[in-house]
Amino acid sequence: MKYYTSLIILVLFFSACKSSIKPESLYGKWNYTRIKSNITRPDSITAARLKVGSPYIEFTQKDSLFIYWSGGRISRGIFTTDGDSIVYKEDIDYGTRVFPFIVTELTDKKIVFYTKGAEGSEVTAVKQ
Repeated sequence: MKYYTSLIILVLFFSACKSSIKPESLYGKWNYTRIKSNITRPDSITAARLKVGSPYIEFTQKDSLFIYWSGGRISRGIFTTDGDSIVYKEDIDYGTRVFPFIVTELTDKKIVFYTKGAEGSEVTAVKQ
């Protein structure tokens, strides 16, 4: 009985430990496949709009982050990682703003992340 209790505690301990995101696992271009809005509408960006806009996010080895839509860059800045989050310091006209992208899934080919707040959204992207 002691063995099973120890085994259960060990399994629970390791399942609670989530590995931190490494910047090198993000480097490259990630094409958006789904954007789900935090507001009451179930999906504010349709598949057709995604296809036309061809949005993507790009992480570079100099820890820069760029977001593109319809062939144009709509956001740029630098990023760091902190546990399960990508901390984005975005360059804007009047300075910078900092906010996290909370990552819920990351593989070699797929990332799912979201931003909090009323205007936030959840993004699914695949690596090119």
